[in-house]
Amino acid sequence: MSETLERLIRAAYEDRSLLAKSEHVDAVEETIALLDRGELRVATPPEGEGGSWTVHAWVKQAILLYFGTRKLETMEVGPFEYYDKIPLKRGWAEAGVRVVPPATARRGAFIERGAVLMPSYVNVGAWVGSGTMVDTWATVGSCAQIGRHVHLSGGVGIGGVLEPPGATPVIVEDGCFLGSRAIVVEGVHIEREAVLGANVVITASTPIIDVSGSEPVEHRGRVPARSVVIPGTRPKSFPAGDYQLACALIIGQRKASTDKRTSLEDALRDFDVQV
Repeated sequence: MSETLERLIRAAYEDRSLLAKSEHVDAVEETIALLDRGELRVATPPEGEGGSWTVHAWVKQAILLYFGTRKLETMEVGPFEYYDKIPLKRGWAEAGVRVVPPATARRGAFIERGAVLMPSYVNVGAWVGSGTMVDTWATVGSCAQIGRHVHLSGGVGIGGVLEPPGATPVIVEDGCFLGSRAIVVEGVHIEREAVLGANVVITASTPIIDVSGSEPVEHRGRVPARSVVIPGTRPKSFPAGDYQLACALIIGQRKASTDKRTSLEDALRDFDVQV
């Protein structure tokens, strides 16, 4: 089935005139339905230790085609009215997901049983795992992959990555904590059980500097597993003078005694960091 869908989607993405044929439109609809049910993902984790995530570009192509095949329509949900192309997810009780008004998730996103959505937003193509809390005013962008038992604190911004289709989405692996107003965008990968302090901003070009050893070690686009990260700055010289540019600092590793469900404050307390 997926091979047939992939063939039809790839062909329509290269030649949009094919969307005049029902088989290609049906393939787009079926792909979105599979995403919505969690039977298909934009990116899949490695099967074993040390592997890499696999991005399925054709699934992203289907999402982009979906926008083109839909028409704007008025949607009413209780006292709320929306005017958009993509329907909202429904059937939360049957799905076993707690959703606090006015949390919103678009069709084509998957939220696994046992997750909690406070007033927040989850965009199409995203995957949110069981036991994860998407806290108040947090946003999960298109195609972002959020693992199990993750806490996205209030105001966290997870960026969406739709184009180019082959680009890796933002990935936050199991057991991570992201503090209030933390921002992760441009396909950054937060490995399992990492802790980001409040207001940490990580883009693909942000220097992520491990300062826990005798010499700094720099990463970009990836936060190693179990790292504890806080906002930082480092100097840079310009013709007009020396200025401090933002970076992220890895100040240590979560201890084995730190339970995955402990609060962000508890996880940072060992490092005397205020959040």
